[in-house]
Order: sequence, then C-alpha cells, then structure tokens
Amino acid sequence: MATWNSRGLRGSTLEELINYANETYRDKGLGLVQKIPTPITPVKVDKENGNISLAYFEKDSTVDYIGVVQGIPVCFDAKECATDTFSLRNIHEHQIKFMEDFEKQQGISFLVIMFSMRNEFYYMRFSELKGYLDRVKEGHVKNFKYEELDKDYFIPSEAGVIVHYLRKLTKDLEERRK
Repeated sequence: MATWNSRGLRGSTLEELINYANETYRDKGLGLVQKIPTPITPVKVDKENGNISLAYFEKDSTVDYIGVVQGIPVCFDAKECATDTFSLRNIHEHQIKFMEDFEKQQGISFLVIMFSMRNEFYYMRFSELKGYLDRVKEGHVKNFKYEELDKDYFIPSEAGVIVHYLRKLTKDLEERRK
C-alpha cells in the first residue's frame, strides 16, 4: 500500500503546469478537463495546522485527468521522468485498463510525460504506449528511451501555456481519422 508522504506528491510540478493549461482552456472555451482527486485515508494529522503528514491511498485511482475538449472525451495521466529512460512500471495495470476501456468508448487516452532533466514535455498517444507494452510481452525490457519518441509529439509552450497539449491532441485526432 503506497503512502502519501513517500509517493503522493510526485509529479506535482507537472500537475500544476497542466492545471494551468486546463484553466486557460476553460477560460477560452476550448475544453473542460479536471484533475481527478485520489481518495486517501489520513493516518497522521498535525493537530496544530490540520495538515495531513501520512495517509494511505484508499483504492487504485484511474487517471489524473478526465474531461471533454470540443465535444471529444479525453483522459490522461501525468508522469515525470528524471532520466532519458522511462520505466513502464510507472504506469499501473488498472490505469492501462481504464485508458483502454475509455478508448473503446470513443474517447482519447494519452500520457503527458515531463522529462525533467531536459525540461521537455511529451504527448504519448495510447497506441504508442500499447506498442511499448506489447514489446515487453515479447521480452523487451520494461521501458522506452527518450530517443525512441516521435519528435512530432513533443509539446511546445505557446501563448503563456507551458504544457499546451491541445495541439498534439489535434494531431492525434487527425492521424486517427486517416
């Protein structure tokens, strides 16, 4: 069982950047995407300020974000990577299953990955993720390298939004229609 103080705040910088992007998209009428809170059970609460210092996750969460962009249902997870090798162990089976089921319902699932050493962001299509997972079944190590990624899916900063993922979502949609 994971604890709040050991893993719960990983990715918070990336999530703040995505939350800002989502606020901007909402303000401009481009989409409505919200962070899904992870249910926790507090174990240790500081009596002076009420802050939770230790908690357990109640159950497996689905993904970090879910919403709709111009009539298209989307869900995605935010992941940070400190090196040029991303471990697929960072994506849990229940998350993959949720994203797969979401796609079956005509939704769009993806990851937003921050390569923190490079200060770069990547939009990983669900089909690309599945490709990496499928090769693990064939005996490949359970990771992928930065160099393997499609250069067309790195997320640019634009109009004051650092993680402007909508451009890559549009590209993903265009490729699905081909």
